[in-house]
Amino acid sequence: MSTPHAQPVVAAVDGSDDSRRALDWALAEASRRGTALRVLHVRQYAPAVQPGVLVAGGESPEREDRVLEAVRTSLAARGGELPPVEYVSREGLPAALLPEESARAQLLVLGSRGRGGFASLLLGSNGVATARDADCPVVVVPRPGRRIDSETPLPAGPRVVVGLQTDDPDETALAFAFAHASRTGARLHVVAAYPWPVLAWSAFGDFTPTVQDQKAAERETLDLANDALVEQRKSHPEVEVELYVAPGDAAGHLVDASREAELVVVGRHRRRLTRPAPMLGSVTHAVLLHAASPVAVVPPAPEGDEPA
Repeated sequence: MSTPHAQPVVAAVDGSDDSRRALDWALAEASRRGTALRVLHVRQYAPAVQPGVLVAGGESPEREDRVLEAVRTSLAARGGELPPVEYVSREGLPAALLPEESARAQLLVLGSRGRGGFASLLLGSNGVATARDADCPVVVVPRPGRRIDSETPLPAGPRVVVGLQTDDPDETALAFAFAHASRTGARLHVVAAYPWPVLAWSAFGDFTPTVQDQKAAERETLDLANDALVEQRKSHPEVEVELYVAPGDAAGHLVDASREAELVVVGRHRRRLTRPAPMLGSVTHAVLLHAASPVAVVPPAPEGDEPA
Protein backbone atom coordinates (compact mmCIF):
# COMPACT_ATOMS: atom_id res chain seq x y z
CA MET A 1 0.00 0.00 0.00
CA SER A 2 1.37 3.42 -0.96
CA THR A 3 2.12 5.96 1.73
CA PRO A 4 0.16 9.23 1.82
CA HIS A 5 3.22 11.15 0.58
CA ALA A 6 3.53 8.82 -2.45
CA GLN A 7 -0.08 9.33 -3.40
CA PRO A 8 -0.84 11.81 -6.20
CA VAL A 9 -2.66 15.08 -6.39
CA VAL A 10 -5.83 14.39 -8.39
CA ALA A 11 -7.34 16.94 -10.78
CA ALA A 12 -10.91 16.20 -11.86
CA VAL A 13 -11.51 17.42 -15.43
CA ASP A 14 -14.51 17.45 -17.76
CA GLY A 15 -13.42 19.82 -20.54
CA SER A 16 -15.03 22.91 -18.97
CA ASP A 17 -13.22 26.17 -18.27
CA ASP A 18 -13.76 25.53 -14.56
CA SER A 19 -11.95 22.21 -14.72
CA ARG A 20 -9.08 23.76 -16.68
CA ARG A 21 -8.58 26.26 -13.85
CA ALA A 22 -8.66 23.38 -11.38
CA LEU A 23 -6.07 21.53 -13.47
CA ASP A 24 -3.72 24.53 -13.39
CA TRP A 25 -4.08 24.78 -9.60
CA ALA A 26 -3.50 21.03 -9.14
CA LEU A 27 -0.47 21.05 -11.44
CA ALA A 28 1.20 23.81 -9.42
CA GLU A 29 0.36 22.08 -6.15
CA ALA A 30 1.74 18.72 -7.32
CA SER A 31 4.99 20.49 -8.23
CA ARG A 32 5.13 22.16 -4.81
CA ARG A 33 4.55 18.84 -3.07
CA GLY A 34 7.01 16.95 -5.27
CA THR A 35 4.42 14.34 -6.17
CA ALA A 36 2.66 13.02 -9.27
CA LEU A 37 -0.49 14.48 -10.82
CA ARG A 38 -3.40 12.21 -11.73
CA VAL A 39 -5.78 13.73 -14.28
CA LEU A 40 -9.17 12.08 -13.83
CA HIS A 41 -12.17 12.30 -16.14
CA VAL A 42 -15.41 10.70 -14.99
CA ARG A 43 -17.76 10.14 -17.92
CA GLN A 44 -21.44 9.75 -17.18
CA TYR A 45 -23.14 7.08 -19.22
CA ALA A 46 -26.41 5.18 -19.44
CA PRO A 47 -26.08 1.44 -20.16
CA ALA A 48 -28.31 0.06 -22.85
CA VAL A 49 -29.83 -2.44 -20.45
CA GLN A 50 -30.96 0.36 -18.14
CA PRO A 51 -32.03 3.32 -20.26
CA GLY A 52 -31.74 6.65 -18.50
CA VAL A 53 -29.93 5.23 -15.44
CA LEU A 54 -26.47 6.45 -14.49
CA VAL A 55 -24.33 3.91 -12.69
CA ALA A 56 -20.75 3.76 -11.47
CA GLY A 57 -18.34 1.70 -13.51
CA GLY A 58 -14.65 0.95 -13.63
CA GLU A 59 -11.83 2.29 -15.72
CA SER A 60 -12.40 2.05 -19.46
CA PRO A 61 -9.17 2.51 -21.44
CA GLU A 62 -10.56 0.86 -24.56
CA ARG A 63 -12.70 3.86 -25.54
CA GLU A 64 -11.05 7.12 -26.57
CA ASP A 65 -11.48 9.89 -24.05
CA ARG A 66 -11.36 13.20 -25.93
CA VAL A 67 -11.28 15.26 -22.72
CA LEU A 68 -8.12 13.51 -21.53
CA GLU A 69 -6.55 13.70 -24.99
CA ALA A 70 -7.14 17.46 -25.02
CA VAL A 71 -5.51 17.78 -21.58
CA ARG A 72 -2.56 15.63 -22.68
CA THR A 73 -2.03 17.81 -25.77
CA SER A 74 -2.31 21.01 -23.73
CA LEU A 75 0.23 19.91 -21.13
CA ALA A 76 2.65 18.66 -23.78
CA ALA A 77 2.55 22.08 -25.46
CA ARG A 78 3.47 23.93 -22.26
CA GLY A 79 7.05 22.79 -22.17
CA GLY A 80 9.13 23.18 -19.05
CA GLU A 81 9.42 20.70 -16.23
CA LEU A 82 6.18 19.01 -15.21
CA PRO A 83 5.53 16.50 -12.44
CA PRO A 84 4.82 12.92 -13.56
CA VAL A 85 1.29 12.87 -15.00
CA GLU A 86 -1.11 9.92 -15.11
CA TYR A 87 -4.38 9.97 -17.07
CA VAL A 88 -7.37 8.01 -15.81
CA SER A 89 -10.80 7.70 -17.42
CA ARG A 90 -13.72 6.22 -15.52
CA GLU A 91 -17.41 5.86 -16.25
CA GLY A 92 -20.21 6.50 -13.78
CA LEU A 93 -21.47 9.16 -11.43
CA PRO A 94 -18.89 11.85 -10.54
CA ALA A 95 -20.55 12.42 -7.15
CA ALA A 96 -19.86 8.76 -6.31
CA LEU A 97 -16.55 8.15 -8.07
CA LEU A 98 -14.71 11.31 -7.06
CA PRO A 99 -15.02 10.57 -3.30
CA GLU A 100 -13.99 6.98 -4.08
CA GLU A 101 -10.90 8.25 -5.91
CA SER A 102 -10.00 10.41 -2.90
CA ALA A 103 -9.00 7.29 -0.96
CA ARG A 104 -6.02 7.01 -3.33
CA ALA A 105 -5.01 10.68 -3.29
CA GLN A 106 -3.38 13.16 -0.94
CA LEU A 107 -5.43 16.00 -2.44
CA LEU A 108 -8.33 16.27 -4.89
CA VAL A 109 -8.91 19.44 -6.92
CA LEU A 110 -11.99 20.35 -8.97
CA GLY A 111 -13.75 23.38 -10.39
CA SER A 112 -16.78 24.92 -8.76
CA ARG A 113 -18.96 24.12 -11.79
CA GLY A 114 -18.77 21.51 -14.50
CA ARG A 115 -20.43 21.16 -17.89
CA GLY A 116 -23.78 20.01 -16.57
CA GLY A 117 -26.47 21.63 -14.45
CA PHE A 118 -27.51 25.25 -14.29
CA ALA A 119 -24.89 27.85 -15.17
CA SER A 120 -26.31 30.25 -12.57
CA LEU A 121 -25.50 27.96 -9.66
CA LEU A 122 -22.47 29.01 -7.61
CA LEU A 123 -21.41 25.46 -6.77
CA GLY A 124 -22.27 22.23 -8.55
CA SER A 125 -23.66 19.11 -6.91
CA ASN A 126 -20.46 17.17 -7.66
CA GLY A 127 -18.40 19.76 -5.79
CA VAL A 128 -20.71 19.63 -2.77
CA ALA A 129 -20.75 15.81 -2.68
CA THR A 130 -16.99 15.48 -3.11
CA ALA A 131 -16.15 18.09 -0.46
CA ARG A 132 -18.59 16.40 1.93
CA ASP A 133 -17.64 12.75 1.36
CA ALA A 134 -13.95 12.67 0.35
CA ASP A 135 -11.32 10.94 2.46
CA CYS A 136 -8.64 13.50 1.54
CA PRO A 137 -8.71 17.31 1.49
CA VAL A 138 -10.62 18.77 -1.46
CA VAL A 139 -9.81 22.09 -3.13
CA VAL A 140 -12.64 23.77 -5.04
CA VAL A 141 -11.46 26.43 -7.49
CA PRO A 142 -14.12 29.11 -8.15
CA ARG A 143 -14.80 31.01 -11.31
CA PRO A 144 -12.93 34.31 -11.47
CA GLY A 145 -14.72 37.56 -10.83
CA ARG A 146 -16.71 36.70 -7.72
CA ARG A 147 -17.46 40.08 -6.20
CA ILE A 148 -17.34 40.68 -2.46
CA ASP A 149 -18.49 44.09 -1.34
CA SER A 150 -16.26 45.08 1.54
CA GLU A 151 -14.15 48.00 2.65
CA THR A 152 -12.18 46.02 5.24
CA PRO A 153 -8.46 46.59 4.56
CA LEU A 154 -6.45 43.50 3.67
CA PRO A 155 -2.85 42.67 4.60
CA ALA A 156 -0.41 43.09 1.73
CA GLY A 157 1.18 40.09 0.04
CA PRO A 158 0.10 36.49 -0.53
CA ARG A 159 -2.15 35.03 2.17
CA VAL A 160 -3.57 31.68 3.18
CA VAL A 161 -6.74 32.11 5.27
CA VAL A 162 -7.91 29.57 7.84
CA GLY A 163 -10.95 29.59 10.10
CA LEU A 164 -10.44 28.82 13.78
CA GLN A 165 -13.24 27.78 16.12
CA THR A 166 -11.64 28.57 19.46
CA ASP A 167 -13.88 26.36 21.61
CA ASP A 168 -13.16 23.31 19.42
CA PRO A 169 -10.02 23.87 17.27
CA ASP A 170 -9.71 21.72 14.15
CA GLU A 171 -6.09 20.58 14.38
CA THR A 172 -6.19 18.86 10.98
CA ALA A 173 -7.35 22.00 9.17
CA LEU A 174 -4.78 24.10 11.03
CA ALA A 175 -1.99 21.67 10.08
CA PHE A 176 -3.08 21.77 6.44
CA ALA A 177 -3.15 25.58 6.41
CA PHE A 178 0.27 25.94 8.05
CA ALA A 179 1.80 23.40 5.66
CA HIS A 180 0.36 25.14 2.60
CA ALA A 181 1.54 28.56 3.82
CA SER A 182 5.00 27.08 4.38
CA ARG A 183 5.14 25.60 0.86
CA THR A 184 3.99 28.81 -0.82
CA GLY A 185 5.76 31.35 1.39
CA ALA A 186 2.45 33.03 2.15
CA ARG A 187 1.39 34.71 5.36
CA LEU A 188 -1.20 32.76 7.37
CA HIS A 189 -4.31 34.83 8.13
CA VAL A 190 -6.20 33.15 11.00
CA VAL A 191 -9.83 34.21 11.43
CA ALA A 192 -11.48 33.62 14.81
CA ALA A 193 -15.03 34.91 15.26
CA TYR A 194 -17.01 35.07 18.48
CA PRO A 195 -20.79 35.46 18.86
CA TRP A 196 -21.96 38.97 19.62
CA PRO A 197 -24.23 40.16 21.09
CA VAL A 198 -24.65 37.22 23.45
CA LEU A 199 -28.37 36.56 23.88
CA ALA A 200 -30.16 34.89 26.77
CA TRP A 201 -33.70 33.48 27.04
CA SER A 202 -35.80 35.86 29.14
CA ALA A 203 -38.77 35.23 31.40
CA PHE A 204 -40.96 36.96 28.84
CA GLY A 205 -40.30 34.30 26.20
CA ASP A 206 -37.82 36.12 24.00
CA PHE A 207 -34.07 36.66 23.67
CA THR A 208 -32.41 39.67 25.28
CA PRO A 209 -28.78 40.85 25.23
CA THR A 210 -26.70 39.90 28.25
CA VAL A 211 -24.49 42.27 30.20
CA GLN A 212 -21.35 40.42 29.10
CA ASP A 213 -18.54 42.82 28.25
CA GLN A 214 -17.52 42.71 24.57
CA LYS A 215 -13.89 43.60 25.29
CA ALA A 216 -13.69 40.68 27.71
CA ALA A 217 -15.19 38.32 25.11
CA GLU A 218 -12.67 39.53 22.55
CA ARG A 219 -9.73 39.06 24.93
CA GLU A 220 -10.90 35.56 25.83
CA THR A 221 -11.23 34.62 22.15
CA LEU A 222 -7.77 36.00 21.42
CA ASP A 223 -6.23 34.02 24.31
CA LEU A 224 -7.95 30.81 23.21
CA ALA A 225 -6.87 31.35 19.61
CA ASN A 226 -3.24 31.88 20.58
CA ASP A 227 -3.34 28.72 22.70
CA ALA A 228 -4.75 26.75 19.77
CA LEU A 229 -1.91 27.90 17.49
CA VAL A 230 1.00 27.06 19.81
CA GLU A 231 1.87 23.61 18.41
CA GLN A 232 1.62 24.58 14.75
CA ARG A 233 3.70 27.71 15.34
CA LYS A 234 6.38 25.49 16.88
CA SER A 235 6.24 23.10 13.90
CA HIS A 236 6.31 25.94 11.33
CA PRO A 237 8.35 28.83 12.78
CA GLU A 238 8.94 30.08 9.23
CA VAL A 239 5.23 30.90 8.75
CA GLU A 240 4.21 34.45 9.58
CA VAL A 241 0.85 34.39 11.39
CA GLU A 242 -1.66 37.20 11.53
CA LEU A 243 -4.56 36.60 13.92
CA TYR A 244 -7.85 38.37 13.28
CA VAL A 245 -10.51 38.27 16.01
CA ALA A 246 -13.92 39.77 15.31
CA PRO A 247 -17.52 39.55 16.49
CA GLY A 248 -20.30 38.03 14.44
CA ASP A 249 -20.66 35.51 11.66
CA ALA A 250 -17.59 33.33 11.01
CA ALA A 251 -18.62 32.57 7.42
CA GLY A 252 -18.96 36.25 6.59
CA HIS A 253 -15.50 37.06 7.95
CA LEU A 254 -13.93 34.17 6.02
CA VAL A 255 -15.62 35.16 2.77
CA ASP A 256 -14.47 38.74 3.31
CA ALA A 257 -10.90 37.55 3.95
CA SER A 258 -10.98 35.44 0.76
CA ARG A 259 -10.50 38.57 -1.36
CA GLU A 260 -7.11 38.26 -3.09
CA ALA A 261 -6.22 35.23 -0.93
CA GLU A 262 -4.28 32.27 -2.27
CA LEU A 263 -6.50 29.79 -0.45
CA VAL A 264 -9.13 29.60 2.29
CA VAL A 265 -8.95 26.52 4.52
CA VAL A 266 -11.99 25.24 6.39
CA GLY A 267 -12.73 22.03 8.25
CA ARG A 268 -15.56 19.55 8.00
CA HIS A 269 -17.78 18.29 10.82
CA ARG A 270 -16.63 15.16 12.58
CA ARG A 271 -19.15 12.31 12.58
CA ARG A 272 -21.10 12.02 15.80
CA LEU A 273 -23.60 9.55 17.19
CA THR A 274 -26.36 12.03 16.39
CA ARG A 275 -25.01 12.71 12.86
CA PRO A 276 -23.28 9.56 11.57
CA ALA A 277 -23.23 10.75 7.94
CA PRO A 278 -20.54 13.19 6.69
CA MET A 279 -21.53 16.85 7.00
CA LEU A 280 -19.96 20.01 5.64
CA GLY A 281 -21.36 22.37 8.26
CA SER A 282 -23.04 25.70 7.62
CA VAL A 283 -19.85 27.81 7.73
CA THR A 284 -17.96 25.55 5.30
CA HIS A 285 -20.95 25.40 2.95
CA ALA A 286 -21.30 29.19 2.92
CA VAL A 287 -17.58 29.68 2.27
CA LEU A 288 -17.69 27.22 -0.64
CA LEU A 289 -20.60 29.12 -2.15
CA HIS A 290 -19.26 32.65 -1.81
CA ALA A 291 -15.46 32.79 -1.37
CA ALA A 292 -13.51 34.59 -4.07
CA SER A 293 -10.46 32.32 -3.72
CA PRO A 294 -9.96 28.55 -3.95
CA VAL A 295 -11.31 26.77 -0.87
CA ALA A 296 -9.75 23.71 0.77
CA VAL A 297 -12.17 21.53 2.72
CA VAL A 298 -10.21 19.34 5.13
CA PRO A 299 -11.86 16.21 6.54
CA PRO A 300 -11.39 15.45 10.24
CA ALA A 301 -8.62 13.06 11.16
CA PRO A 302 -9.78 9.52 11.97
CA GLU A 303 -10.31 8.92 15.67
CA GLY A 304 -6.95 8.45 17.37
CA ASP A 305 -4.90 9.87 14.47
CA GLU A 306 -2.76 12.97 14.89
CA PRO A 307 -2.58 15.50 12.02
CA ALA A 308 0.60 15.27 9.96
